[in-house]
Amino acid sequence: MTPQERFDELLARLRRTRQELEEEIERLLEAKRQQFNYTLQRGKAVFDRNVERLHRKHRISSLRYILSAPLGVLLTAPVIYGMIFPLILLDLTITIYQNICFRIYKVPLVVRRDYMVLDRHRLPYLNTVQKINCIYCGYGNGLLAYAREVLARTEQFWCPIKHAIRVKGMHEREQKFFDYGDAEAWRNELQVIRCDWEDPENLAEKKVE
Repeated sequence: MTPQERFDELLARLRRTRQELEEEIERLLEAKRQQFNYTLQRGKAVFDRNVERLHRKHRISSLRYILSAPLGVLLTAPVIYGMIFPLILLDLTITIYQNICFRIYKVPLVVRRDYMVLDRHRLPYLNTVQKINCIYCGYGNGLLAYAREVLARTEQFWCPIKHAIRVKGMHEREQKFFDYGDAEAWRNELQVIRCDWEDPENLAEKKVE
């Protein structure tokens, strides 16, 4: 077995283990849905009416919530919420970028809604301020995940070369990239990589089989 074959085998095993863990997590999430009395309907969590009434009893008014907040929290709030402007700018520019460039280079567009999950503001036990906080965090993290995938596809098209050292938090498309220093593969197989937009998870599952 060559080092590359061994490397691919380990990646496939990692993906299989991760898939098994994700399936187990989904089973546990379903158990949590039953525990907290809600179901998913068209992608939205729906609580029993009695549960909603109980939740509202735990809600603290927005005014009381603000008045009870430490001074430091109140002073840093404008700094935190001020980040919404660069986030919106990133959202706008990254969307324009992929809709222009990806179409020209025939790179599949990233579906933005796949990364945006804004649902926590529907919880009855949250007040208005807390709901705004949840929307802000959900939007920011979803946006960065969306932008990350856009940039990952950009990297796959223009520079699909693995780094010489292991990088924390590297996106999964990197497993398709050429080894650092493999000039022959770069010269002969670049166009192959540029046309291979299959999800890395599916690729790993096929290798396991």
